[in-house]
Amino acid sequence: MVAEHPDFYVIHKPALWLTHPVRARVDVPDILTFMRRETGEPDLAPPHRLDRETSGTQLLTRDADAARRFFTLFKTHLVGKTYLALVHGTPDWERRTLDAPLGDLGLGGANRIAIRQAVVPDGRAAVTDFRVVGRRAGHALIEAYPRSGRLHQIRAHLAHLGLPMVGDKIYGRDPQAFLDFMEHGQTPELTARLGLARQALHAARIAFPWDGGQVAVAVPLAPDLQAYWDALT
Repeated sequence: MVAEHPDFYVIHKPALWLTHPVRARVDVPDILTFMRRETGEPDLAPPHRLDRETSGTQLLTRDADAARRFFTLFKTHLVGKTYLALVHGTPDWERRTLDAPLGDLGLGGANRIAIRQAVVPDGRAAVTDFRVVGRRAGHALIEAYPRSGRLHQIRAHLAHLGLPMVGDKIYGRDPQAFLDFMEHGQTPELTARLGLARQALHAARIAFPWDGGQVAVAVPLAPDLQAYWDALT
């Protein structure tokens, strides 16, 4: 747990944990079940969700009224989320805003993954602000601030910029990775191919208005991503 308030908690979700239980993934731990058990609060609920492989700041509301208030904050885009991503490649810019619509790429050709998103002319509006935090050995650490909330937005936008995320099985450099994962799971061989056992995306900071003030909570880069970055020379 990172922050406790009478209306909500902010926790640091580990990578490879679900935000909430999923019937098809009973073998995977989830934050909601864990926190309900730890706190004894059955009304805890997540007003947003991090992907299983993404680490970082996750909100949990403590009662129905707080849940309704956060629903409005998210709907009116008043919750700001800042992410850190480790990518292959070293951009020649320091800051960049990508305004590029995202939608289904569609099966066929080189794409064999139905959920893959891409920049397409008839896609839904998607805007992401990027800032380079550091460059090291053919990699970059990039801060990403999505102004919209499209599926896989940061990952798809980075891939579009030629900066595939380390460990990403859908948008990374290995087009076979996701198919191998679906067939065999996260094998040591696949992890070796990708460099990490998960996509290198971390929700570093969350900020929102509450009770007349502004709440901002930040967590440091997850240990596995920090170790990967530190090992680059």
